[in-house]
Amino acid sequence: MPSMLPDSWETVLGEELDKPYFQQLTDFVEAERREHRIFPPRDEVFAALEATPFNRVKVLILGQDPYHGEGQGHGLCFSVRPGVRTPPSLRNIFKEMKEELGHPIPDNGYLMPWAQQGVLLLNAVLTVREGEANSHKGKGWEKFTDAVIKAVATRPDPAVFVLWGNYAKKKLPLIDTERHAVVQGAHPSPLSAKLFMGSRPFTQIDKAVADQGHAPIDWRIPDLGVSAG
Repeated sequence: MPSMLPDSWETVLGEELDKPYFQQLTDFVEAERREHRIFPPRDEVFAALEATPFNRVKVLILGQDPYHGEGQGHGLCFSVRPGVRTPPSLRNIFKEMKEELGHPIPDNGYLMPWAQQGVLLLNAVLTVREGEANSHKGKGWEKFTDAVIKAVATRPDPAVFVLWGNYAKKKLPLIDTERHAVVQGAHPSPLSAKLFMGSRPFTQIDKAVADQGHAPIDWRIPDLGVSAG
């Protein structure tokens, strides 16, 4: 797994790549790629960091690990490429967005428009074995993505951290809540959708972004003429 950190993140995370745990992690992922199908592909492992430069992060949404189905995971949490069926958690996010903001549910689940506006779509674990959720949990990715969270949390410019579900909420100690805003709630998965629906996270995020003096985020995802399922 080559070091493909974008320049803006290399400055704040480059030292992580030289630490023993990251070398062990690299060896593990490469060994996994030799034996199994691993998502996302090598060139998309750091896609979230590539899409959202360090100094442009307004909002950090934390996921757990990549989708593990064929063609799903492409490096942005909750997102899938155009033409790939929209997963249940993302469908619930879109439903809440429609109820809360009145935006139509798009025909695709490609969240790149969010990322390009400063929404860092970060998974805590950046790779996964096909068909096996959490198969790369506890191998070192969490140390690296904790460093990502800390880098944003120690930046002078404040951000909004979105922690959905108990797993994400465990990252709260990494964030200076005096300087940054935190939006917590239930995970949008079908298992906790009843608690997620109606929690109005977008309104909370929008208010925090405005309070921090940042330009508002347009949450609408354009239709691309493809089926999102």
